[in-house]
Amino acid sequence: MSFFGSLLGIIGFVTGIPFGLFLGFLVFIQTEPTDSFLNLHLQNPFIRTLQEFDTDSWIDILPELPLWVKQPDYERVDWLNGVIRDMWPYLDKAICGMIRSMSKPIFSDYIGMFPIRSIDFESLTLGTLPPIFQGMKVHILNADNLIFEFVAKWAGNPNITLVLNILFLPIKVQLIDIQTTAALRVTLKPFVPTIPCFSNVTVSIMDKPEVDFGLKVMGGDLMAIPGLYHFIQKLIKKQVASLYLWPQALEIPILDASIGAAKKPVGILRVKVVRANKLLKMDLIGTSDPYVQLRLSGEKLPSKKTSIKTKNLNPEWNEEFRLTVKDPQSQVLELHVYDWEKVGLHDKLGMQVIPLKLLAPQETKEFTVDLVRNLDPNDECNKKPRGSITVELTFVPFMEDPINFNGPIDLYMRRESVPKTFQNSLMNRAGLLLVTVIGAEDVEGKHHNNPYALVVFKGEKRKTKILKKTRDPKWNEEFQFMLDEAPLEETVHIEIISKRKHRAFGFGLTKERLGHVDIQLVDVVYNNCINEKYHLINSRNGVIHVDIKWNVT
Repeated sequence: MSFFGSLLGIIGFVTGIPFGLFLGFLVFIQTEPTDSFLNLHLQNPFIRTLQEFDTDSWIDILPELPLWVKQPDYERVDWLNGVIRDMWPYLDKAICGMIRSMSKPIFSDYIGMFPIRSIDFESLTLGTLPPIFQGMKVHILNADNLIFEFVAKWAGNPNITLVLNILFLPIKVQLIDIQTTAALRVTLKPFVPTIPCFSNVTVSIMDKPEVDFGLKVMGGDLMAIPGLYHFIQKLIKKQVASLYLWPQALEIPILDASIGAAKKPVGILRVKVVRANKLLKMDLIGTSDPYVQLRLSGEKLPSKKTSIKTKNLNPEWNEEFRLTVKDPQSQVLELHVYDWEKVGLHDKLGMQVIPLKLLAPQETKEFTVDLVRNLDPNDECNKKPRGSITVELTFVPFMEDPINFNGPIDLYMRRESVPKTFQNSLMNRAGLLLVTVIGAEDVEGKHHNNPYALVVFKGEKRKTKILKKTRDPKWNEEFQFMLDEAPLEETVHIEIISKRKHRAFGFGLTKERLGHVDIQLVDVVYNNCINEKYHLINSRNGVIHVDIKWNVT
C-alpha cells in the first residue's frame, strides 16, 4: 500500500505543477489591465495634494522631491536634462574615450608588477540612462568667477569590464548597476577674453555622496560577501570626501597656461601656527594627539603639516610656514586639525578657513577662530564646541618692478661690478624661484624614448610627467622653490631621463640618462628672469628649453 501511495504522490507532483502554472497563467490573463484601461488611467492620473499626505508618507517621499520644490532658490533645469538626454549616446562615447586614453598610462605603470602581463577594458559603456539634475542655484560673487550648485542623480546601467592578465590567467572585473547621488559645486574661473571665456573648472562635493553599485569578479557577485558591501561603501565615501569634499576641489584646466589665463604667484603668505585650545577628546584616556594641516584653496601642491603634540588638548606649536599666493582676493587659508592615533588613522578634530582678503600687505595679523566640523552653517554637528586655533598671518607681495641689469653678468666679476648697496638689498630679500621646464628637442636613448625631466635645487628633487615614445617632449611644468635670500651662488641641475618597465622578468625598471645641464642663477637674480635653450651635456644634439624667474618680496 505504501508503494502505491508513494507512486500516486509522485504522479500528482509531476502533473500538478504544470496544471497549476497553466491555471495561474489563465488567471493572470483575465486580470491583466487592457490597453484602454491603461490609457484611461494614464490620461487621468490620480493626483493628491501635498497636504493630504500623512507624516509617514512625507518621510518616504521627501528624499525623492527635487530641490526646486524644497528650496525656492534652486531653479528647474528640465531644459538641461533634455539636452543631456538627447546628447547622451554621444557623451557616452566621448567620456568612455577619455577614460580609455587617461587609463592607458596608469595601466602601463602596473604592467610587469605583481606579475601582471596586461590590463585592458573588454567593454566600456555608461549605458543608456543619463544622469538627472534636480535643480541648480547660481552664486554671482564678483566679475572674476561664476559659482553654481546642483544635485545630480544617476541610476545607470553601465557595463564596464576590466580584464587583468596575471601570468596566464585572465581575471575579469565587471562594474554594473551604478546608483549615485551627489551635491556638487562648480566654479568657472578666472574669466578671460578667450573662448570658452574661462580658464579652469573647479568641482567640489558639498556632502558625502551616496554610491551604490554591483561588482563581479569572474562572474561572481563580490558584493554578496557578508560585511564587504558596507566596508566598500564606507571606504569609497571616505576617500572621495578626503579628496573632493569642499573646500577640497578637483581642478580641471580648460585653457593652456601659455595663453596667459593661468595666474602667476603674486606674493608669499607667512603662516605661524601658534596654539590651539580646548580640542576634542579623541583618545580613551581623555586626550588627543593633534596636528595641523594647512593649505591655500585652489592649490595642487601638498599641504603643510605641523608636528604632532601627543596627549595634549591645548597644544602650542609656534611653527612657521610659507605658502605661495596667486589671488589674495579670492583665496582662503584652510586649517584642518587632526588627531593622530597610534594605528595610523586620522580623525578630524575640526577645521576653519580664513580669507586672505582680510590681510593688508606687509602687516602681521593674529586670528583666533573656532573650529567646526565642516563649513555648512546648517549642520547640527557644528553646534558642538570643538575648540579654537590661533594663527599669525602675513601677506608679503612680490616687488612689481624690481631693479635689473638687463644683460648678462660676468660670473667672476659680479661682486666687484655690482654696487654694494644693491648687492646687499638683493641678498637680504626672500623670494620665490620659479623653474619652468618647457620642453626638449632631439633627446634620444639607445633603447627607448620615454623622457622626463628631473630638477634638482639645493637637495630638493622635482620631476615632470613621463612622455612616452617621443624625442621632442613638451612638458610646460612649473616648480617652485621658496628661499630666504637670493640664490647668487646657486645652480639648478636639470637632467633628462628615459624610463620604461623591464619586461624580461616581469619587474624592475630601466633608466637611460639622455643629458643634463647646470644653470647658474646669478643672471636670473640680476635680470629677474631668463628664457633660454641650453645644449645638453652628454647628448649628441639634445637641447632643453627652460624659463626661470626670481620674484623678490
